Amino acid sequence: MTSPTYAARRAQLETYFDRTAVEAWARLTSDAPVSRIRATVRAGRDAMRAELLSWLPADLAGRRLLDAGCGTGALAVEAARRGAEVVAVDVSPTLVGLARERTASLRLTGRLDFRVGDMLDEGLGRFDHVVAMDSLIHYRTPDIVRALDRLSRRTEASVLFTVAPRTPLLTVMHMAGRLFPRGDRAPVIEPVGERSLRRRIAAEPGLQPFTLARSRRINSGFYLSNALELARR
Repeated sequence: MTSPTYAARRAQLETYFDRTAVEAWARLTSDAPVSRIRATVRAGRDAMRAELLSWLPADLAGRRLLDAGCGTGALAVEAARRGAEVVAVDVSPTLVGLARERTASLRLTGRLDFRVGDMLDEGLGRFDHVVAMDSLIHYRTPDIVRALDRLSRRTEASVLFTVAPRTPLLTVMHMAGRLFPRGDRAPVIEPVGERSLRRRIAAEPGLQPFTLARSRRINSGFYLSNALELARR
């Protein structure tokens, strides 16, 4: 069962990505021209996606992968091209619809399954790998650890995820964002201290079969995110 804080933030994300920011997000994840600021975000996301994909086997044939918070589906497509059977889930029906439109002409029949819903839904099944790229950055550390615990229970090999690293600049931006009227705010990004996160993960009973392996920070202008790998021992 999810916590009240997780459920509340998930509802905010659904509203934001399905209504408020859907046009901007669709443009950002396409080849359309964007502002210089958004270009740095696009470049950062491209670099992060490539990094996470490099942590997966080159040949994913016969493996099942969950793209947790798939957005418009770019990572899911690359995993499917490597042979994985991909379940790609997102809270935003509009973004999932866009992902389906963008992939309809690709020859990946039977390897891409886009769904609207919660990435923690046990009904999605079991997986060899889970990738949660920038889908946990809006949650506080306790909810991140609980989410990782639930995802790991149905994962055979690895859970790859990203968090927003706690830096002085990001902390200031986080505090400044709270000054905007509630209706004008994007969902808050929650800065996370890696040491604190590692301690909490190490103390979580359900995560004992896993170890925190690789860690890599991507910094591209207005994009700052830290990738981590939970690998089964």
